[in-house]
Amino acid sequence: MHMLLDHLVILPILLPLATGAILLFINDRLRPVKAAINFASTMLLLVLAILLVRHAAETGQAAGGAGNATYPLGNWPVPFGIVLVADRLSALLVLLAAILGLCALTFSLARWHAVGPSFHSLFQFLLMGLCGAFLTGDLFNLFVFFEVLLAASYGLALHGSGSARVRAGLHYIAINLAASSLFLIGAALIYGVIGTLNMADIAARVAQVAGADRGLLEAGAGILGIAFLVKAGMWPLGFWLPNTYAAASAPVAALFAIMTKVGIYAVLRLSLLVFGDQAGASAGFGQAFLLYGGMATIAYGAIGALAAQSTARLSGNLVLMSSGTLLAAIGFGNAGVVSGALFYLVSSTLAISALFLLVELLERIRVEGADILAVTLEAYGDDDEEDEVQEVGVVIPGALAVLGVSFAICALVLSGLPPLSGFLAKFAMISPMLNPEGLATVNEVSASAWWLAGLLIFSGFAALIALSRTGINTFWATVSEGPAAVRVIEILPVIVLLGLCVIMVVLAGPIMTYLEAAANALHAPAGYIADVLGAPVVVDLGGAP
Repeated sequence: MHMLLDHLVILPILLPLATGAILLFINDRLRPVKAAINFASTMLLLVLAILLVRHAAETGQAAGGAGNATYPLGNWPVPFGIVLVADRLSALLVLLAAILGLCALTFSLARWHAVGPSFHSLFQFLLMGLCGAFLTGDLFNLFVFFEVLLAASYGLALHGSGSARVRAGLHYIAINLAASSLFLIGAALIYGVIGTLNMADIAARVAQVAGADRGLLEAGAGILGIAFLVKAGMWPLGFWLPNTYAAASAPVAALFAIMTKVGIYAVLRLSLLVFGDQAGASAGFGQAFLLYGGMATIAYGAIGALAAQSTARLSGNLVLMSSGTLLAAIGFGNAGVVSGALFYLVSSTLAISALFLLVELLERIRVEGADILAVTLEAYGDDDEEDEVQEVGVVIPGALAVLGVSFAICALVLSGLPPLSGFLAKFAMISPMLNPEGLATVNEVSASAWWLAGLLIFSGFAALIALSRTGINTFWATVSEGPAAVRVIEILPVIVLLGLCVIMVVLAGPIMTYLEAAANALHAPAGYIADVLGAPVVVDLGGAP
């Protein structure tokens, strides 16, 4: 067990890497074997992620708030070698990726894993890229893991063929290739000014950058930020997202729900680590841009959700609303708001992933031409009173009832209505906005706080309207007469994801304690910098005297 803890930080990367490589050598005709190996590996990844979260919490508590677990690759001293770092935030996101991966994989085993080649290998490589991006402490290594997860996502976005999927997938590939180029340019500029790509080392040196070089440093950071914000879906850079997510297969879209969070994580990590209060003249760089850009993204996503005529596009716009909320919370610059935003990140990601899985199941119970029929009913109504009388007292099939309850829970969570986790998340963000420490009266609350709080409420109202309309058009107006063809292996992941949203309400106290500690550590990065730069190196690996 001690050896496991020693290597726990790297295992979430090595496990999917090894599994994906092994699956490449197994013929696609042996899909049941590949599916079993993939499922077992993803289940083990979930166990490792739980251990990592527990280890991060215990280490941080023992160290009085810091206590980040570090792992120098190749036993090279920091900052000369690459280092992996697991703190509360990165461990939490690895756990979230494992949960979504297991649920998406379970859903895909019904049929989607067999409609294209190399699905299981691509799936594991995507998990590897996600875990690596969350755990790395090196900027160039972050680029490497970005490229790994993007390369895998290209294949998964095109999985299942179809003209709409190919068209949206090619747009997705082109945009992310451009963003990768910006990533390299930004990283090169930062390296040229500071001379290191270790994120903790950059943070330790940024205050000493000469005034003549500071403009170049901030230009590099700005270019790097654009690359992250493209991935996060910030307006106007997120125009590609609704089409791509709507065109992807259901399990792929469900896993893609955490892809935007990689960009959010990179922005959150670097903005507070490199451009925090200790950054000298560059302190707070880009903070206002994140705040107002995030608010614009919330408004854009809300309008898109209200205008969406399909559940898949509605789900894509809800992803934009989620990203905008998180970016604006980061830009607000308050640790209390960020802790609430982290709660919102987990809650919204689980609910959106469940909604993407529900999209396919809901389409099966709709009659042909349901979208046209729904619009017609909205415009002209339904005067067929005889049909209405005949429908009174009809027994609701069990599968249809489960789908209806699941959709209703999704709507409650994403709209931010009580008593579910979406409400607690928005309340946890709005409360410190309007009651910041040190203010005596409400008149001292900033205008940006009122605008952001209003947008959070408006976005919830817009989501409620859009999801209610979709629910009415799906369950009341266009349900087919046949039974809903839903398998247990398909509805079970949805129930698990939504059940976790309910559990977040029951365990809100311990979860918020964990997230508050994570947010406070992000806003006081001295502990992270000291732990990384002081990472111990094993002098004698063989135990010789």
